[in-house]
Parts: sequence; C-alpha cells; structure tokens
Amino acid sequence: MAKNKFHDGPGPSQRQLRVGELIRRTLSEVLARGDVHDPDLNRLSITVGEVRTSPDLKIATAYVLPLGGKGQDEVLKLLARNKGELRRVIGKKVGLKFSPDLRFRLDETFDQMDDTRRLFEQDAVRRDLDE
Repeated sequence: MAKNKFHDGPGPSQRQLRVGELIRRTLSEVLARGDVHDPDLNRLSITVGEVRTSPDLKIATAYVLPLGGKGQDEVLKLLARNKGELRRVIGKKVGLKFSPDLRFRLDETFDQMDDTRRLFEQDAVRRDLDE
C-alpha cells in the first residue's frame, strides 16, 4: 500500500509551518509587486497557495497557480528560470540564516475541492449522507 504524502510521519513542526507561511507571504508579495527582473514573469498574476519546508528548512516547495489556471506549464518554467533571484530576494526579506532551495509545483487543491463538491452533489452520495 502506498503511503499518503500527507500522513507519513508526525507532520510538520511549528517551525516548519511558521517559516513556510513567512516564505509564502514574502513570495506572494515579491511576485505581486514585480520585484523580479523578468518581464515575462512580472506580467503574470500568480497565487502562492502554500509553501512546505523540509525538516531542516533547506528546501521550500511552493504550490502555485496562475490566475485563471491558464498557462500552468509556462508559470513553472518562468519560476524555475528565476529561482536564483527569487531565492536571494526571499533570503534577504525573510532573514533566515540560510535561504532555502526553492521548488515550484502546481497547486491542485482547487481542482480537488471541485472534485469533492461534484462528488457530494451526486444523488447516491446525497442519499447516503441523509441516512
């Protein structure tokens, strides 16, 4: 049986959660203000839904989604291309001893919420819930 990536261990520490949220807010601000020297990236509106950090805080995985969900592959490529500059800016603004390596993944929570909503709207599921 495959392990669920959300339930293999005690979960993130308070420090991981705090640093992840700090990086998320900072990354959101940097992207919203266009602080990166890449006009292709600055023309896009990107939502940063969550940032998860490794236990040693050396890796930060940002879950992102472009506004409207279009151009997802392009957003990941642009963020990867500007990873070094983003890492430097975040390191300076957040004030960590070591700036974490940034990784970018698509945020699929909105799709999952839509799927769950559709599931609950099915007649068979409604019947089971009413009982």
